Amino acid sequence: MQEDAAKNPKDAAPTGTQTLLRGLGVVQAVASGARDLKEIARLIGTTRSTTHRLASCLVDERYLRVVPQVGYLLGPKLIELGFQAREELPLVTLAGPYLDELSALTGDTIHLAIREDDDVLYLHKNPGRNGPEMRSRVGHRMPLARTGIGKALMLDDSPGEWQRLYRLSVPVAGKNLLWPQLPEQSWEQFQQRMLEYVAGGYAFDLEDNEPSIRCVAAPVRDASRRIVAGISIASTVPYMPLEKMAELIPLIKQVAARLSAELGAKA
Repeated sequence: MQEDAAKNPKDAAPTGTQTLLRGLGVVQAVASGARDLKEIARLIGTTRSTTHRLASCLVDERYLRVVPQVGYLLGPKLIELGFQAREELPLVTLAGPYLDELSALTGDTIHLAIREDDDVLYLHKNPGRNGPEMRSRVGHRMPLARTGIGKALMLDDSPGEWQRLYRLSVPVAGKNLLWPQLPEQSWEQFQQRMLEYVAGGYAFDLEDNEPSIRCVAAPVRDASRRIVAGISIASTVPYMPLEKMAELIPLIKQVAARLSAELGAKA
């Protein structure tokens, strides 16, 4: 134990706290890829005997598991707790401070939305201070391919899926009469834009859905790296020139990444 104390900078903590922090250190080491006691001990700065004692306890409590020919892996208890943590804190509640931050920084309208089948479903809206109020509202649905936030939700889809959603978004004579006419845009143009958005990790609405409305959007991911939501910054053309849209890309990607981290996504 004296050897461990010399290596561990948290020695001033009470003994019980030291044990807890070391146990958490073992879990973090395994999560980062350590598979045997030697590597875990190296990462957390404990002796092999102390590391074995901590790891054995965590295996007994199902926080870790040992797989033959592989070594230590995260255990089923962590999966259970992860799902419980996600269910106990609704997405809108979790996202609130991040949406408020974007609202304060930009003065523009901020949206949070999820995908429901082929539509965007708006979960939250921070009205903007710049320009007239836009018609989006909480509970409102729009075809994915018509909105910037919808395109952000589509970034992981295949080109074949993009084309299907693009076709659903184009008004047909006698149908979709409640939707405004899209600007002239071929499938080839739409696909090229989507390829650029995938490469950049963001998406634009260039008046695709509502005349004079533009937005910059980014996807939010969970621990599995799956896109589970999108956030966007939107305003009217006078307040959202293309130069400003380009400047907003790093901001919204950074905020989306921080919200994703709250959902367990790794950088």
